[in-house]
Amino acid sequence: MRLPRRSFCFLRSLLSHRQTANPQRRGLTGAAMRLVQFHHHGDRDVRLGVEQGDGLGVVDLKAFDPSMPSTVRELLELGDQGLKSAQRALASGQCVVERSHIQLLSPVLSPEKVVCVGMNYRDHCLEQNAPIPKEPIIFSKFPNAITGPYDDITLPSESQEVDWEVELAFVIGRRGKHIKEEDALSYVAGFTVANDVSARDWQMKRNGKQWLLGKTFDSFCPLGPALVTTDAVKDPHNLGIRCLVNGETVQSSNTDQMIFKTAELVTWVSKFVTLTPGDVFLTGTPPGVGVFRKPPVFLKKGDVVECQIDQLGSIINKVV
Repeated sequence: MRLPRRSFCFLRSLLSHRQTANPQRRGLTGAAMRLVQFHHHGDRDVRLGVEQGDGLGVVDLKAFDPSMPSTVRELLELGDQGLKSAQRALASGQCVVERSHIQLLSPVLSPEKVVCVGMNYRDHCLEQNAPIPKEPIIFSKFPNAITGPYDDITLPSESQEVDWEVELAFVIGRRGKHIKEEDALSYVAGFTVANDVSARDWQMKRNGKQWLLGKTFDSFCPLGPALVTTDAVKDPHNLGIRCLVNGETVQSSNTDQMIFKTAELVTWVSKFVTLTPGDVFLTGTPPGVGVFRKPPVFLKKGDVVECQIDQLGSIINKVV
């Protein structure tokens, strides 16, 4: 008798659980993976998966093990147990869906917090003749701004000065407050690519020059394509980072230009708020944004924005 594919995947999961010892807890380490969220074409249910490689097939975790959660945030809330289950599924080579059959979503859909860092690249400060900050400049986006790695960016009628900002983003993996800098990286689940889309007229000229409204229109935070776990990234602070608009490179730098790096940011923000699994940090942008060009250049309908970071992948969003 031939077992249905779903049943076979479930049996593989049970066998895998029985054959795996219960190793000592080690925090968010030892799990080199590319976690994604997706749905099948024609089906709006969110699924959780692990890429076999950048652009390759995706292991459907719930097909492999029906007890697995449906989102990255829920997976992170399970701690090491969840990550190890995802590793088992990836190692099995089973329950793989082709990329052509699915649509990738943002790797985090409903974070409690989206924490952003301003003026965090030395070369970006130089392009606007601004002093190097002595402490992190923190602002926020609301979670409604998050959209998928290949979804459209919607130009709001309220703004005529919408700009691009490629950024390295990271996601918190476990709860913490007053985190010591030497421990901070153990609270980070992984890294991804972000575009901190910005309405410069609202950010720089209106509403008392508070940044929030200019940063948080719907679709103003494309994320993806995957959450690349910390162990899969050799050095997050030595990665090429680029933005292309309609195929033309407008930003090109390296994350080694970051003033405040990942551990410092985790420590700083955790002084003020409790960090929870799924919280997203955007770590600042390099030079080349449209507002500081002469003359300034802003996004228009039909433009295509591609944000790339080495080892993490790229996100491509059309402006509508």
